[in-house]
Amino acid sequence: MADLFEDKAEGWDERPVPQQISQGVFAAIEANVPLSPDLAVLDFGAGTGLIAGKLAPHVERILAVDVSEAMLAQLAAKPELEGKAEVVCRDILEEPLDEKVDLVVSAMAMHHVEDTRALLSTLHAHLEDGGRVALADLDAEDGTFPPPETEGVYHQGFDREALGALLEEVGFREPRFVTACEVDREGARYPVFLVTATK
Repeated sequence: MADLFEDKAEGWDERPVPQQISQGVFAAIEANVPLSPDLAVLDFGAGTGLIAGKLAPHVERILAVDVSEAMLAQLAAKPELEGKAEVVCRDILEEPLDEKVDLVVSAMAMHHVEDTRALLSTLHAHLEDGGRVALADLDAEDGTFPPPETEGVYHQGFDREALGALLEEVGFREPRFVTACEVDREGARYPVFLVTATK
């Protein structure tokens, strides 16, 4: 599988949009998900660890899952994640992990997965009973958020009502949406949601 982020990984953390989104999403997670020092967390589409680095002081350990070796190399080099994060470079839809966690987080990764139902089912299967998801992505948009040449984008954001219904269909309870932040780019505003739900 080609690493679509190989040429972007090195300077990713300096980009203002990923910085803004990670700060907004982490603040929304902190406000809506009980965090505790005994939690095992799976960060799906962990990238360079912008979310994992903020979560690390609040949880026991993090499984940082991504299909981009280049992005995960940036994550693995961060001192705040040393001894806290385990790097897992694989597609867990094709090759699930052999353990379950208490919390699954994800920021801006869902639109890179073609089959949303399969993704949500996979995340559900990786959770302990009573575990939670906290998933962030774009609200439905007109396709102008990613640059036109961007590869591997399958969804122009998500409709909250439809995504909430899909979460319930695969077995999650009480999906709840909040707006984590709004990205303002070239005069257009792109809301980013966080949806939480329980297994």
